[in-house]
Amino acid sequence: MSTEQQPMQPENNKKVAKTVKKLMLVVFAMFGFGFALVPLYDVFCDITGLNGKTSNSAANVNADGIDESRTITVQFISRTAKGIPWQFEPMVNEVKVHPGEMKLVKFYAKNESLNDIVGQAVPSVSPGQAAIYFQKIECFCFNSQPLKSQEDVEMALQFYVDTELPQEVSTITLSYTLYDITGSVES
Repeated sequence: MSTEQQPMQPENNKKVAKTVKKLMLVVFAMFGFGFALVPLYDVFCDITGLNGKTSNSAANVNADGIDESRTITVQFISRTAKGIPWQFEPMVNEVKVHPGEMKLVKFYAKNESLNDIVGQAVPSVSPGQAAIYFQKIECFCFNSQPLKSQEDVEMALQFYVDTELPQEVSTITLSYTLYDITGSVES
């Protein structure tokens, strides 16, 4: 019986080695796909307008005029990331705007800690398809916000909603999350 098993072992070893090679190839392919996923996701979101990402730079002033036949409700939400001891909130919770009309709203921030902190606000728009139509002229989110201990500030957001906003969108929610970036800012 042992003589019959010996001729089979080299054949089995070849099959096992071939299977291991295939599995290693799958592992490397999955690893590579994981690295490619973030840029692919960003491209997908740019094309489809999903994920509510807004531009990180100032838009041009609206030249298309104002569409007074429509009124859009723009809601503002703010939150702080875990661990940042700031008070951060919109000074108004919502405004009504006509597409093409420029609006100025302010947010309030106060560093309630005993240390100086640099904050960075990251915006998100909902529904995601509205993100490409929400145009920020001026925004505190374009720059980091250094605040000394117990210092407070009013921060401006000037925007308009593009007149090309799809008709089915009547409410846009702009959400900001404030992060502590003190450790990543050069002194």
